Amino acid sequence: MDFLAETALLTHGLRSISNEELRSAWTVSRPCLAWVERGTLRVGTMEEYLPFRSRGEEVGRIDCEHLEDALKSGASGALTASGTMAACHRLGVFLAVSCGIGGIGDIRGEELCPDLPALVRYPVALLATAPKDMLDVPATFGWLWQHGVHVAGSECTGYLFHSTCVALDEGLAGYGTAEAVRRAAERGLLLLRPIPEEERIADLSILHAAISAGKQAEALGSYYHPAANGEIDRRTGGESSRMQLRSFLANVQAALELN
Repeated sequence: MDFLAETALLTHGLRSISNEELRSAWTVSRPCLAWVERGTLRVGTMEEYLPFRSRGEEVGRIDCEHLEDALKSGASGALTASGTMAACHRLGVFLAVSCGIGGIGDIRGEELCPDLPALVRYPVALLATAPKDMLDVPATFGWLWQHGVHVAGSECTGYLFHSTCVALDEGLAGYGTAEAVRRAAERGLLLLRPIPEEERIADLSILHAAISAGKQAEALGSYYHPAANGEIDRRTGGESSRMQLRSFLANVQAALELN
């Protein structure tokens, strides 16, 4: 087991993707999906995970700050990127796989998303797509660089949209083997594989509507990201969910190729 894949996106973020579609798209036979069920850290196959996904409305999201409490209290929840990194650390795994990640922003409780400190705290690399578009992306990368985290990938121009433009440290060429990633993870490593720009959503008004939906959910005491994701999904006729699933699957495949 050389990597774990997060389940927060699969559980709460892909509103238009059914269990059957997810089952059909998933080609990985090894257990690599990580979640918490009744206080037990589970690592399983897609078939083992899908019954948990079916209860998505009943379970929360668990980040690295809350993993230990969830395990002690018997809680259930999907793991975010940082929660997956914490799970990797517990299990001696050197790589976590995600899609859109958190950063610096004005989301309540995530002004500094735990995804960033996790890259400093754990000797675990994170392979992801990009920080989410509603964040302050330059500030996000600035925080990482300030704390010694190395960021590899092509220029970051956004996640689902073309929403920013930040040059990164270097390309991915030096991280094509598991050993190279393992060594770099010791000092903090974020690997980014962006969605091709021609596939992204061109209408930035959809992003603004998503931010508004996330803020409304936040004001009601609910989760920001599923609400924002759901609004983008609704306004794109489900294409944003399919786009994120393709990117997540590509990231998992890239992790497989390291092993």
